[in-house]
Amino acid sequence: MEHKERLWNKNYCKVMTANFTLFFAFYVLGPLLPVYLSEHFHATKDIIGLVLSGYTIVTMVVRPFSGYFVDSFPRKKVLMICFAAFAVCFAGYLTASTLLLFTIVRTLHGGPFGAITVANSTVAIDVLPSSRRTEGIGYYGLSNNLAMAIAPTIGIYLYQYTGSFEFLFWLALIVAFAGMAVDATVSLPQKTIVMNKSKLSLDRFFLTRGWLIGVNMIAFGFSFGVLSNYLAIYGKEELGITGGTGTYFLLCSVGLILSRIQGGKALRKGRLTHNAGEGILISLIGYTLFIAMPTLFPDSPAAVWIGYYGSACLIGLGNGHLWPAFQNMTINVAQNSQRGTANSTILISWDIGMGLGILAGGVIAELFGYDMAFWTVAIVNAVGTLTFFAFTRQFFQKRNLY
Repeated sequence: MEHKERLWNKNYCKVMTANFTLFFAFYVLGPLLPVYLSEHFHATKDIIGLVLSGYTIVTMVVRPFSGYFVDSFPRKKVLMICFAAFAVCFAGYLTASTLLLFTIVRTLHGGPFGAITVANSTVAIDVLPSSRRTEGIGYYGLSNNLAMAIAPTIGIYLYQYTGSFEFLFWLALIVAFAGMAVDATVSLPQKTIVMNKSKLSLDRFFLTRGWLIGVNMIAFGFSFGVLSNYLAIYGKEELGITGGTGTYFLLCSVGLILSRIQGGKALRKGRLTHNAGEGILISLIGYTLFIAMPTLFPDSPAAVWIGYYGSACLIGLGNGHLWPAFQNMTINVAQNSQRGTANSTILISWDIGMGLGILAGGVIAELFGYDMAFWTVAIVNAVGTLTFFAFTRQFFQKRNLY
């Protein structure tokens, strides 16, 4: 019987834990920031969208250079510097007394956030046995997916209990430093610490071999960007659901967990396009259900609740399938020396989508209302779905190196 290399080794578990903490710290504030900006600074919907999308611009600028530095310099040092900068930025939220200061802090926070996500995910690949890499990346992606689902739930419940945004800012700061402490204990194999002296080119900063995969990912990032940032205020103002946002993200996390049970076997067998396609279709149904039910049956509380909470499970299940599949697809079209670049490319694409979603969602909501903003989400998601099945799937299959 063939010996199977160990997936859950000590270093991999540490990197996964650190990844969970950094995403938890960042997204525990997510759905509450629009409320915070509205209540404390009296910001309008379009201004909220502008403020919250600022970090995405910096993240997108930093990510390509992050991939280059992670591939070209000692990864442990890059990892710790990035994590320290990421954690320190949370202190800025505590001291930002004006809307301008808050905007500056939030925007600058995108830099270390973009860098640490690239560095940590690349280190995760380094500590995985090669025979379990596809499966391991799938579980690694689940750690940030779960954090993005669980953190808003916990943040909302804590805010309802304490009524204090300051408490949440302190929580994010402490959790971030805890993740940094965990990553500090990770041991990397000596062979991964190399200086890349190759001639600089575009492919050192953005994986051109995977460009269409990245473009396709933008549509899915756009959808989640609108949902995650405007869910709480939409539920409160349009649907009359004042305490349901925490439950929504909790159900989303249940869908993410189920996705690993359902899709783990396909990932182990390398059926990446199968997993991606399945997740994309499930997500499309979820986003459409979310806006269609209250629009078609506005006088039926049961229909509104089915659309609202039912979509949570479906979107969680769909994202749990498509995210690790797309990350593996991007890595599989890259050379081993381009792991950092591959990771930065897929993350850049997600960030572009998230940023466009946050910005466009705020503008559309201000001009036409939240209903139109979420119909836009369903339409963009449908375009992403058609793009995948018509073009991206074949694009990957032709360029797959593994």
